[in-house]
Amino acid sequence: MPRVFITGLGFITSIGNDAANVTTSLRELRHGFERYAPFQDPSIPVKIAAPVRGFSMESTDPEDWTFPAPYSIRREIIRGMAPHGVYAWCAMQQAIADARLDEADVSNPDTGLYAASGGSPFLMGHMLHRMHTQGVMRCSPLGIVASISGTVQFNLVAHFKIKGTSCGFASACASSSHALGFAFDDLILGRQKRMFVVGAEDGNTDAILPFAGMRALSLQTDPDLASRPFDVARDGFVGTGGGVVLVMETEDEMIRRHATPYCEVLGWGQASDGHNVAISHPDGHGLRAAMKNALRITGVEPEGVDYVNAHATSTPIGDASEARALKAIFTTPAARPAISSTKSLTGHGLSLAGAMESGFCALAIRDGFMPGSAHITRLDPECEGLNIIRSTLSAQPGVVLNNVSGFGGANVSLVFKKAS
Repeated sequence: MPRVFITGLGFITSIGNDAANVTTSLRELRHGFERYAPFQDPSIPVKIAAPVRGFSMESTDPEDWTFPAPYSIRREIIRGMAPHGVYAWCAMQQAIADARLDEADVSNPDTGLYAASGGSPFLMGHMLHRMHTQGVMRCSPLGIVASISGTVQFNLVAHFKIKGTSCGFASACASSSHALGFAFDDLILGRQKRMFVVGAEDGNTDAILPFAGMRALSLQTDPDLASRPFDVARDGFVGTGGGVVLVMETEDEMIRRHATPYCEVLGWGQASDGHNVAISHPDGHGLRAAMKNALRITGVEPEGVDYVNAHATSTPIGDASEARALKAIFTTPAARPAISSTKSLTGHGLSLAGAMESGFCALAIRDGFMPGSAHITRLDPECEGLNIIRSTLSAQPGVVLNNVSGFGGANVSLVFKKAS
């Protein structure tokens, strides 16, 4: 079976807007949380968010948006974008440069793109309000492509002239992990030689605050306490946005280009809870099955896993469910992987999460560290027996598991390995 490798990464996140700054934040457990100015109205109970720095996209007119100097987007292009489209655009440019791809590598029938986002409630709300108050012909001609859930792939595929397979994925928080998994399948089946995998979210008021009605967001006012996965006092997740792009290539294509990989993608597994539209199965049945499938398909024994990047969002039910699933997989004394949730630093990026945390795993494997799970004061007794690390370990993991869970009980587990 062909082998698949990650050869390029691009990051626009709450903990850094490039691989170097993201790596430093992961190593030093620097979080991206702040008392978010748009949430400080007394009527809003949520106070903390993890915004992307260096970008200003509060206006509904994209021509008013500003972003870091190294990036430029032409007027006719940005008019069809959402805020997270800009994040993805910048991350795409980083990933292309990081993988040392030329224009012919990007635009050809053997290179495709899979993406995930929840669309832009911010722009959709603005467009619908304008339609209802000013008339149906007063909406922007590009309002639809800028706001619906396919906006990321619409823009990137068109403007980077992607000619291979393209698709968008909509499985909530599991979306970009599904994108990565199916991109892997396309590569090993010979359908493509290279795939871009993209996750992006606005991470603004309209994208985050609707989760308050679900009682899913943290109500903490201290940024250091708001996101604390696996802590007994956790009370919800912190919202974030951004864009992350991974370049995946077959071994033959990587060798042809003399590219240097971050890590190998061994494979993946998925399964569903069949339980509840919004809440994970309390015993983690679906996630347990996803991990079991991933290990079976890749031929990795539980004892062979060195590090698990957990989905753990800092919600009371979700973290406990994942802890039970992990204990059901790693049952022997020899199976004691280090476990952490990097959402303790970034917050929860929704459909961005899988791509972002897969990128973190790739950095950890290449650079030889395992980031700790920050802000734990008192570990939840549900986690007893699990090796949840609270500080960063300076050791290179050979095999890494990345978990995600989404609405409807969609669970994906991805397996990465040190390149050899």
